[in-house]
Amino acid sequence: MKLYDSIELAGRNLRESVLRNSLTTLGISVGVASLVAMLSLGIGLQQLASRRLQRSGLFDSIVVTSRRDLRNFNRDQEESGPAPEQSPDLNETARLKIASLPGVVEAYPDLRFITELRFDDKPHLSMVAGMPMSNKDSDSFEGMQGRFFSAGDAHEVILQKGFAAELLGKSTRNPDEIKVGDVAQPLLGKQLVMRYAERQSNGEDAESFSVISHELPLTIVGVTDLDPDSMRGSARARLFIPQNLIEGMHPMQAYDMRESNSATSRDALYATVIARISGAGKVDTVEQAIKKLGFNTFSILDATKSMRRFFAILDLFLGIFGSLALTVASIGIVNTLVMAILERRREIGIMKAVGASDSDVKGLFFAEAGAMGLLGGIAGTVLGWIIGRAINFGTNIYMRRQGFPPEDIWSVPVWLVAGAIGFAFLVSLVSGLYPASRAAKLDPVQALRYE
Repeated sequence: MKLYDSIELAGRNLRESVLRNSLTTLGISVGVASLVAMLSLGIGLQQLASRRLQRSGLFDSIVVTSRRDLRNFNRDQEESGPAPEQSPDLNETARLKIASLPGVVEAYPDLRFITELRFDDKPHLSMVAGMPMSNKDSDSFEGMQGRFFSAGDAHEVILQKGFAAELLGKSTRNPDEIKVGDVAQPLLGKQLVMRYAERQSNGEDAESFSVISHELPLTIVGVTDLDPDSMRGSARARLFIPQNLIEGMHPMQAYDMRESNSATSRDALYATVIARISGAGKVDTVEQAIKKLGFNTFSILDATKSMRRFFAILDLFLGIFGSLALTVASIGIVNTLVMAILERRREIGIMKAVGASDSDVKGLFFAEAGAMGLLGGIAGTVLGWIIGRAINFGTNIYMRRQGFPPEDIWSVPVWLVAGAIGFAFLVSLVSGLYPASRAAKLDPVQALRYE
């Protein structure tokens, strides 16, 4: 029997029992829809996490620390570099070397210190950190009230909303209840005074120094909701001033007391240096180059390895649960085709009597099963797409009511569409194995005698 004849005969048989075959196809489409909806949710959440990391400004950054700082020492890097006591200092000379590496856009020290700030003649103790101008487009400042720094050395400050609430005397036990707009409007344009200590060397003796106290007035220009350092893992600051300004201040920090490799070295020692890379694809190459210089490194890409593993496991379980409904639908295919055998025994007998082979009979039932699987897969993919859009729409309504910007938590890539339809077609063919084999084994004489 020709392929065209098998397809035409299968189509005619499917049209004769429209209701039963339609219900079977509907069962397949529901199974495929659940599979598509669950997997599209997992893919969408993974893409959302990746977008947030990329927009955070840290996705293309490398955190560089000294091997001499045991708090940051990584045993995985111990085998690939010098011992801590033999490693170089992370100082200004090292920063310049890192900044000159291919693929590095900028390398700046992560300067932060705890100091006293006075607002309305009231003292407040908090941590201050430098913020480069390149962070202006960071996602951390997406919902900021006010503006970013006007210049790299401007006497301006951006507050985290928790500290802004503290300045206004509001409770900060539950930061989520604090709205940025409520604490920003009373503070924008006002000044606070920062008191800090500066270390100055005395003459030629590198080990002798003086501590000088300074006061610096700062204008509040912005209040941010998110913590720009929340992904970095270091001690979190609640005030941010321009990077060039904090470097020119030379504030005294705890690691200023750390002994240098060279007794005569006058380079400033840094606890951490942040290297910004021109693209996420170059992060691994630059990391290896920095390690060869004798330093420890950490990047968000390192952390995302665990995230990608988590989403891979999540997608696996979502796919398994989504496939359960498709498995139930496959039982419906078996039932439909077995019933068709009982109703069409005489027809099968006539086909075999006039010369149809067992393979022709099997092909006929495979064609019917494949047609139901293909139609169910297409309809299920469309239904899964609609369900995903509805979930995404409802989620965004909820997020807007909670004061968050809308996000796409759902995604249906082309490979998922093709895979879902192909999987439904394959499951249908497997489901047709038993009915096709049973139909092919019918004795034509007994089939023709069947009433």
